[in-house]
Amino acid sequence: MDSAIKAGNFNSRQEQVQYEYDRIADRKRVDFIASVLRGCLPSHARILDVGCGNGVISRHLGRLGFQVLGIDVSEKTIEKARSVTSLPNVVFQQKSAEELVASGERYDAVICSEVLEHLTDPGALLKVLYASLKEDGKLIVTVPNGSGPRESFVTKPFLRMRNQNGWLWRTVNKLKNILGYKGTTVQSAADNLDHIQFFSKRDLENLSREHHFRITKFGKANFIEDVFPFSFFAKRALFLQKLDCKVADILPTRFTGGFFSVWEKNRQ
Repeated sequence: MDSAIKAGNFNSRQEQVQYEYDRIADRKRVDFIASVLRGCLPSHARILDVGCGNGVISRHLGRLGFQVLGIDVSEKTIEKARSVTSLPNVVFQQKSAEELVASGERYDAVICSEVLEHLTDPGALLKVLYASLKEDGKLIVTVPNGSGPRESFVTKPFLRMRNQNGWLWRTVNKLKNILGYKGTTVQSAADNLDHIQFFSKRDLENLSREHHFRITKFGKANFIEDVFPFSFFAKRALFLQKLDCKVADILPTRFTGGFFSVWEKNRQ
């Protein structure tokens, strides 16, 4: 069993699940992915995790029995993923998705979690993922809601302040350090995690159609857990995070902090 794994029961099956994520919203995301795959694929199915980062999702699926290949262009993240992984059915490679297409390999499911928002041309990757997916396969895409609470009140303002690089940006950085915000994630050790794409639900639906997919299922992440000052308290209290995720499920989709979606090839 991998080290540094935490137990939890946020999964809808109410079974004992092992997590590397501390945040409830992250657990909710990986539960969504696992639930979709377990509902439609045999446990030995072949899964491709694109932009796998430190390999958290790959290992989670590997512990469920799936055969997982995690790929990332970042050498640092792949080294990190390999260093903490002992599962024989989980393999990590430093390569681009385009290199995989050249090999002709196709997968029962492809995971693209928190990746598209970092890309200058998300459509180019989707073309590659289409070619890498079996005809009846599932593509699971998760992205932040580009007009949700976190992107509207945290990400976009911070990007503007950083680009201006004035006294306000320096003051905010000092305050973040005092409050313990380090700017790192368990998801990835990559050097640049900037968001340069901001997707609405309609944007995702249009993007899927443009690249010959259709979205068959939508899920929601959290609500305001990532927005200061609520984030200061929520990061220290799991019950607040759980409540925040439940509130997101009740509210209209536009209020969620992130989208979970299942894509299938449009064969019409």
